[in-house]
Amino acid sequence: MEELFFDCGLDEAGRGPLAGPVTAGCVILPPDFPLEILNDSKKLTEKKRIAAEAVIRERACWGIGIVDHETIDRMNILNASLYAMKLAYDMMIMKFPEWAEKHSIKAGSDFERRINAVTDGTFCPEISCNVRCEPKADGKYPCVMAASIIAKVYRDRLMEEYDRLYPEYGYKKHKGYPTKAHREVCHRIGPSPIQRLSFNY
Repeated sequence: MEELFFDCGLDEAGRGPLAGPVTAGCVILPPDFPLEILNDSKKLTEKKRIAAEAVIRERACWGIGIVDHETIDRMNILNASLYAMKLAYDMMIMKFPEWAEKHSIKAGSDFERRINAVTDGTFCPEISCNVRCEPKADGKYPCVMAASIIAKVYRDRLMEEYDRLYPEYGYKKHKGYPTKAHREVCHRIGPSPIQRLSFNY
């Protein structure tokens, strides 16, 4: 019987902000996934991202990794991003056998040996499958597009929750990115409780 191989995408959201966590997504798509709904998350409208994220969660095998602002300050944003990808991958792997069975995919007990992962960027996370990194992968490979979408939507939702806790910082609007308004409020009233203190303001 011919062995099945699985394409796995990894991507992060939130490397550039001055506040909040960095998140990562990890996705394996089923053969019948509607690829036309995918794109680099930054090129989709918020409405299309949210709609695509719902389909990814329903039909794909996926994982999410979250690394908070304090850990980012401690290990730096690059290492935190790679760690978030590892967490996302580990979550996806835990879900994979049940997902494969649900989709009538005969994965076998050694399925991880047949996962080929690609991550957007120039550094690879330490994960237990074949993995390569490629700049602009989030615009080339559907599985990486899907990972970028779930990472972005999940992080945006977290920042909207933080906006309710700290409304004076405007997190719902800028999601923690270094806008002029965000920098000004930090200088005026000080950093928020989720500020990345190792970043320049």
